[in-house]
Amino acid sequence: MNYVDGFVVPVPKKNLAAYRRLARKAGTVWKEHGALDYVECVADDVKPGRHTSFPQSVKLKPGEVVVFSWITYRSRAHRDRVMAKVMSDPRLSGMSPASMPFDGKRMFFGGFKPILKL
Repeated sequence: MNYVDGFVVPVPKKNLAAYRRLARKAGTVWKEHGALDYVECVADDVKPGRHTSFPQSVKLKPGEVVVFSWITYRSRAHRDRVMAKVMSDPRLSGMSPASMPFDGKRMFFGGFKPILKL
């Protein structure tokens, strides 16, 4: 089974177009360096929970929406090779947290090894 990187980030609704442009650029770079899939999804049916939820996980503020993304690779080793290339790609260098269309401090992400695929 493939390896997956998952991301959850709060994006101000007014910045969704800018976020999409950034995601298209980043996705192109990831795919050119070997990622199998690059997917960005905006929350459509996500409600605050009693104890935990996507909105609570990113401390969602009024006027923001949750974006859930994932990138797939052949394996963890493949992900590590692709990530090294992506991080050194000049097309993504020079991006500062202040220039991002979202609050990166409230983003969370991680690598996942699938345990079931039907």
